[in-house]
Amino acid sequence: MADKLKFSLALLLLVSGIAGFYYLGGQPMIVRVLAVLAGLTAGVAMAWLTVPGRRFVGFSREAIVETKKVVWPTRRETVQVTGIVFAFVLVMALVLWATDKGLEWVLYDIILGWKK
Repeated sequence: MADKLKFSLALLLLVSGIAGFYYLGGQPMIVRVLAVLAGLTAGVAMAWLTVPGRRFVGFSREAIVETKKVVWPTRRETVQVTGIVFAFVLVMALVLWATDKGLEWVLYDIILGWKK
């Protein structure tokens, strides 16, 4: 129950920051943006104090550790794979165009007799 109350308060803080953006319509833009950032910061801080918030932070840390374990491709590998993808797309576009024109010829010229 306490966590639900804290999440509700966090959401209320976020909404109040957004409402402050519109309430301060006559102020400079930096003041309005700071109001949103203050509401966002207060909401995140309140949500972090909950048990699900702490679990989310732990999960995020584990995700960062797992991301560091990934073997990322080199620049050369990335360029090669991108070139292969572009070539495949070009070939498929030509095949689909040829199929479309072939079906158009069969349907309109041979079957229906609507010559252009």
